Amino acid sequence: MTATDNAASNVHPRLPDEPVVRRSAMSGMQHVAQEWPARAFFGVLLASITIAATIAGGFYFAGLLAVIALAASREWYRMVSGDRYALETFFTTAAIGAGLVAVVATRTAIWPAAMLTVGAALAAGASLRRGAPALWNGGGALYIGVPALCLAALRVDAPHGSWVVVGLFVTVWAADTGALVWGRFLGGPKLVPALSPNKTWSGIAGGVILPAASLSLYVMYLGGNGWRAGVLGAVLATAGHVGDLFESWVKRRVGRKNSGSLIPGHGGVLDRVDSTLFVAPLAAALIFVFGLDPLFGAHP
Repeated sequence: MTATDNAASNVHPRLPDEPVVRRSAMSGMQHVAQEWPARAFFGVLLASITIAATIAGGFYFAGLLAVIALAASREWYRMVSGDRYALETFFTTAAIGAGLVAVVATRTAIWPAAMLTVGAALAAGASLRRGAPALWNGGGALYIGVPALCLAALRVDAPHGSWVVVGLFVTVWAADTGALVWGRFLGGPKLVPALSPNKTWSGIAGGVILPAASLSLYVMYLGGNGWRAGVLGAVLATAGHVGDLFESWVKRRVGRKNSGSLIPGHGGVLDRVDSTLFVAPLAAALIFVFGLDPLFGAHP
């Protein structure tokens, strides 16, 4: 290479990389364009199934929760246990399924809680026998099982349970949508780059404002106090984002981007319900322990 060539190369040292950068950006835009139709289609489909099962109630709703718990448990144990996770998954899903039946059939908290505790202990024991982390395996049964039982209890025991649970889902879905849309199109500073490089402060803002407005309009439509519902929506959405960050932390620890790939455009089942896993217990505590009226005076 001549001196002239060296001088020319030093003037624009990054020129050879620029086409690669442009191709990378175009590839990312194409990926987003291809992802959105699948995400929207399966999002609407799953939401429709969930709402239908919620309205039907009883064992229909419990059955849907059991299927979701099975898929989520499989993904959880695959992340924290490696290749051998069948026994832990069996103990956990059997305990959750039995607990859901007990919630619907007995409408008491003692038996479902006892069944879930036994399932968590068996999952932890099975992991101990092969040297896997017992805390992560036993805790997985509680992480997935407690919210499932709380949702079932809200449906069968809370006044106007079907409306309450649908409102809960509307809040969670609005939080996910608001965070995704605002974060994707507004961008800005990252929230917690070490846990989730894609989450931004603008996304969190959208993920609190939209669910607050959505729950407010939902309760107002039913005849309740919209302002108070908006505050509850913001509180529940915040809890959901904490749940999302928790799952992101777990995935970062085990080196995964998604918990699975079962749902096109969305990732794994656990990726879709991570917010609900934190929201459902909080809602159940507010309603059953502190006596909150989640419809704020509405009587649909």
